Amino acid sequence: MGTYIPPGWPAGVHPPGSEEFESTAVGWLLDVVPPDYRLHGVLRRYPIALATMARHHSKACVEGAREGYRTARTELAGVLPPHAVDTVLAAYRKEGARLAETARAVDLVERALRGEVFTPQMGQSPAAGPEDMEPEAAEHKPGGAKVAGAKRERKASGGKAARGKAAPEEKAGAQEAGAEEGRPGARRNSAGRGRSDLART
Repeated sequence: MGTYIPPGWPAGVHPPGSEEFESTAVGWLLDVVPPDYRLHGVLRRYPIALATMARHHSKACVEGAREGYRTARTELAGVLPPHAVDTVLAAYRKEGARLAETARAVDLVERALRGEVFTPQMGQSPAAGPEDMEPEAAEHKPGGAKVAGAKRERKASGGKAARGKAAPEEKAGAQEAGAEEGRPGARRNSAGRGRSDLART
């Protein structure tokens, strides 16, 4: 079984523990920090020192982008036309996301250089991406907890039997929805909602 590579691991850096891991990590980290860092041989000899400096540098870049984004309208108002300021903000958003991704990757490489062994989180496949880091992430979305909870309750109570018991309540709900619109017994759509529900969404 191959070495597990965590989500966000930088492209071009070999897996932790492999023969080329350290050399490829050093090459990638030197691309993260300012070019003049290459002049310091100590950073090549001690990759952990380079990774530590790269972590501080990348985090500072993220903070700088955030601060620039927060103050862009104030600093550029009257100097640039409004549409140009909007374009600058869009650039901050795009580059800020890239810088944050780089900072996360630097953190992973530093941890690997310090000897940490990465393992998949519970419910996460080895090929999972960043959006799969939390197995229950879907339940944190608006309305997600209700949907997931309803599925669990339906499964626990026996599927068809649970749906059979719920049918009279759904029918009554449809009649109430129709009464609100002045149409007794309004039909429910395929998603199980009355038309009045759709109007409110």
